[in-house]
Amino acid sequence: MSNIRDLQPRLVWEQFDDITRVPRPSKKEEKIIEFLIDFARRHSLECQRDDIGNVVIRKPATAGYENKPTVILQSHMDMVCEKNSDVQFDFETEPIRTRIDGDWVKAEGTTLGADCGIGMAAAMAMLIDDTIEHGPLEALFTVDEETGLTGAFNLGENMLTGKYLINLDSEDEGEIFIGCAGGVDTVATFSVENEPASEEYRFYRFDVSNLVGGHSGDDIEKGRANSNKIVARLMYEAQSEYDARLSYIDGGNLRNAIPREAYAVFGVPAKCREAFEERYTRFAADIKAEFAITEPDMHLALNPIPAPKNVLSMASQKALVGALVGVPNGVLAMSMAVKGLVETSTNLASVKFDGEDKIVVTTSQRSSLESAKLYAKQAVESVFLLAGATVEHSDGYPGWSPDPKSKLLEITVESYRRLFSAEPRVRAVHAGLECGLFLEKYPHLEMVSFGPTIRGVHSPDERLEISTVDKFWLLLCDVVKNI
Repeated sequence: MSNIRDLQPRLVWEQFDDITRVPRPSKKEEKIIEFLIDFARRHSLECQRDDIGNVVIRKPATAGYENKPTVILQSHMDMVCEKNSDVQFDFETEPIRTRIDGDWVKAEGTTLGADCGIGMAAAMAMLIDDTIEHGPLEALFTVDEETGLTGAFNLGENMLTGKYLINLDSEDEGEIFIGCAGGVDTVATFSVENEPASEEYRFYRFDVSNLVGGHSGDDIEKGRANSNKIVARLMYEAQSEYDARLSYIDGGNLRNAIPREAYAVFGVPAKCREAFEERYTRFAADIKAEFAITEPDMHLALNPIPAPKNVLSMASQKALVGALVGVPNGVLAMSMAVKGLVETSTNLASVKFDGEDKIVVTTSQRSSLESAKLYAKQAVESVFLLAGATVEHSDGYPGWSPDPKSKLLEITVESYRRLFSAEPRVRAVHAGLECGLFLEKYPHLEMVSFGPTIRGVHSPDERLEISTVDKFWLLLCDVVKNI
């Protein structure tokens, strides 16, 4: 058993520890679905599952609270599966290896899954804690939030009856969220031609690693480096100045994570080797200086390797590299309505070979304005189309418009003030939440979102601040009691 089970509030940490032992990658939630259904059965709670895999567990009101409105506690059951390249780990079969580091709980070289495992744990604790006074409860656990909001998009009929929904998928204690950005993915596919690598070339592998990465919504304004962009920048210079030829490129993994690692295999004419290596030294120094504040542990490596069999044709290479350099990345606009809020952004998430003749580039755009989201999508699409790629978009998801007059918000703010003698910060978030989709199906809902402090989300540096979990739990219990 992990020693996190001894942390307080113990009931919440026990549920979280149990959750970390169940594999739950996005789109592969069968084991965690079975776990939740078994949890409901063991505790004699009503349970309902819809066709897509979402699970609702219901608990009757405590005595004297039968006439209170039904409250929905919502979290998602899947987790982002990211690991350091030197870590051997199978997310489909192995439990997360948790450890305590000061006031933080972390995982050994992988994502922790506190997003949204700690929200699940709080909901489960609420369902089995008979000391808490509350009206009727519905705990909704959705599938595949991280890679497509599939569960929220396909929420079954009659799954929810409550008027008030508390989303447990936030990551900043002391902040209450009442709005979020909408988003869409833009995926470009390049059909590439190959030709034999020249014997007159010397080949290298260029690696970018140890970047901070993070959530492409929550962390996009922090000025962190994008590994795909760094590789593309070197390739653009090398092909322009030294007639470099690209053989292979790979970077990033998840659409909603700022890519932390990437590499390219390429060659330069043997006669240019010395000049190129000197230019690379300056390039690496410039990049490290550019990101000295946000990427103190950045690692760049250029190593000679044997010649590969093939390289891309020069036409294919220039189209791909030009698009990767030219496509927008990062913050596009800050909100004029909410100070400090990113309004619109885009993330160059991953670059992957698909067989030998296709390269797939995945990007994601977010905005709190639908018109700005559309424009960001068009800006990204236009670059790829000019480069000759075919482009597809996901269905996207809507934002959640803030309601500052919400009764649920009023209750939540008052609970926070009374419990902690402090003023919570009420704000919107640039990340995507499922709330906008719930509103499409249940327009009567009032919603807030809050949680404990989680840092390094969507990266192996993910960590959960222990001291904030107790405050999160106390707030949740008090809000549920006072609705």
